[in-house]
Amino acid sequence: MALFGNAHTIDPVAAQQDYARLLGHDERVHAAYLLIRDTILFTDRRLVLIDKQGLTGKKVEYHSIPYKSITHFAVETAGTFDLDAELKIWISGTPAPIQKTFTKGVDIYEVQAILTQFVAR
Repeated sequence: MALFGNAHTIDPVAAQQDYARLLGHDERVHAAYLLIRDTILFTDRRLVLIDKQGLTGKKVEYHSIPYKSITHFAVETAGTFDLDAELKIWISGTPAPIQKTFTKGVDIYEVQAILTQFVAR
């Protein structure tokens, strides 16, 4: 399903190892998702969006979003004919949300629970 541009779950332990250089001391990855070449990490401190750019993907942009900057979020579940679930996150000072699409195989309720756990602190 990654070929269709939708996110799918990847092992948080593997993501912890793969992106160790990005993480702070004792920061832990709780969930991770892959979107073709891009990655979304939910850590215990922040949301990290890893955006590989260009044809080769050698140029990478890292977005670090502290959970306290998230003003609200929404999830849209997959339907019978719509196989995608969507996550929208609004960041303070930014009018348009960040939008990510997940395959039907991803438990969007789990994604919502992770955000709730960290945003509602």
